[in-house]
Amino acid sequence: MTVNTQKITILGASGYTGAELVRLIATHPSFEIVALSADRKAGKEMSDVFPHLRHLQLPTLCKVDEIDFENVDLIFCALPHGLSQAIVKTLPETVKVVDLGADFRLRDPEAYKHWYGLDHAAPALQKTAVYGLTEFYRDQIASARLVAGTGCNAATVQLALRPLITDQLIDLDDIICDLKNGPSGAGRALKEHMLFTERSTDVLGYAQGGVHRHMGEFEQEFGAAAGRDVNIQFTPHLVPSNRGILASCYLKGDAEQCHAALTEAYANEPFVIVLPFGQAPGTGHVMGSNFCHIGVTGDRKPGRALVTAALDNLCKGSSGQAIQNANLMLGLSETAGLMMAPLFP
Repeated sequence: MTVNTQKITILGASGYTGAELVRLIATHPSFEIVALSADRKAGKEMSDVFPHLRHLQLPTLCKVDEIDFENVDLIFCALPHGLSQAIVKTLPETVKVVDLGADFRLRDPEAYKHWYGLDHAAPALQKTAVYGLTEFYRDQIASARLVAGTGCNAATVQLALRPLITDQLIDLDDIICDLKNGPSGAGRALKEHMLFTERSTDVLGYAQGGVHRHMGEFEQEFGAAAGRDVNIQFTPHLVPSNRGILASCYLKGDAEQCHAALTEAYANEPFVIVLPFGQAPGTGHVMGSNFCHIGVTGDRKPGRALVTAALDNLCKGSSGQAIQNANLMLGLSETAGLMMAPLFP
């Protein structure tokens, strides 16, 4: 352990995003995991829950109320929606928090209630949380105590579109986003429609008609970027692939101008790569990594553009993004522990 070691706790370590945090932190030069919580699996070793992590020396899973938070520099909350807010409001103010769930993504308590059906348990904290889309909130994240990680779908679409909305290069009233998602984005809890026999050879659209909870993030963030209401059409689909999101965004705008704007916007970003004009990304090109690939192609119809973005929902869409933000919050290099190459094939 070095003088600069940061003591890290993960709440909800028995889920997919919790396991991904552990996997990434295992090679982080400055992070030491001092506590791991799980509810139903408290008392078990992490290797019993996730055998792929058996080579690591990790704390035994415990209940949240068994953790001494005074001995922690930063906490990752990888808990189901609705559970983080009650815990975060009781933590010492000296502890920094990155919440991977939805509890602090929306700044307006009424918007949160609309999209999640709950009264917020910590509305004062909700207003102080910094939205965790690192590429656009880097300075605020660096000085934040509480950062709200984005939804994985929301991150993908925003990385594809936000510079185009800010630069007013596309018709804001005609944005169609079609997403293909791996089912790991739905969490590890047992669900009948997520069984192998139901997902392995099927493609299923869900939350159709603008009712997906990530629409709240789009309305909040795109509205702020545009200075007016922006209501996109958005439909996600489950596909038989464990990881990954591919967002196809159909737009009215000049494709080459869109490509130039995205290239300029992300020229100095370590994790966002804009492909040469006409090339398209795939989820297999970013799997297991913190990278997002963006491609732009034209259309046989003049004035139309297709912007496609691919990222790993468990990494750049969630746990990798969380570590990227934590690095900034702790004064470390933003890329620390995150420059691993994607897995292929």
